[in-house]
Amino acid sequence: MVLPPQVVHPPGEVEIPQKQALATAIEVETCAGKIHVEWDPTAAVTPIGQLAFFIEFLKLGQRFLQWVDDCPLSYASNHAPQKIDVLGSLFLSILSGHNRYTHLTALRGDTVNTKLLGINKVISDDSAVRALKRMDEASAIAWLQTHLQSCYEPLLSTPWFLDVDVKGEPLYGHQEGAKIGYNPHKPGRPSHAYHGYILANTRLVLDVDVQPGD
Repeated sequence: MVLPPQVVHPPGEVEIPQKQALATAIEVETCAGKIHVEWDPTAAVTPIGQLAFFIEFLKLGQRFLQWVDDCPLSYASNHAPQKIDVLGSLFLSILSGHNRYTHLTALRGDTVNTKLLGINKVISDDSAVRALKRMDEASAIAWLQTHLQSCYEPLLSTPWFLDVDVKGEPLYGHQEGAKIGYNPHKPGRPSHAYHGYILANTRLVLDVDVQPGD
């Protein structure tokens, strides 16, 4: 009979170390200076609670201020809103998931994220509409396209795949370019067709082309 080899060091119980935070506060560099972000597990969750970290990315990457400076929007009146307030308000509204100009009023009482982004106030929805109408369409498209390409251009030096996706969006009221298209759920409803060009596996949208729904 052959006995099994004697175990010199018997295995003990595995002890899983508990993770502990290195610090109770995280330093974040914003347009308002360096701040400390602390997490409160008992507080209510806010959809833009992590906006301070994105603002740090915009500042250190020199994305936001350069984007504002190159915008083809200008005012001649001393009583007109500042360009950074107009673009900053629209920027915060988009990040908050708004899809109507009137939703800007929900940000009027936000005095934290506006300072972190470096804007003075949130403008009204009427001021936002008038500002967009003041910009030349061709110049505005070139401005946005230039800054969008500068974000993803370094990634194109490696092999990549392009995903093309088309989505129909039913519309209500009278909107430019809306045509009656094929929609089995809402037949006869005018719509737009959004042609999206996405860098595969990154969720990075390279461009969106809006076409009539037909």
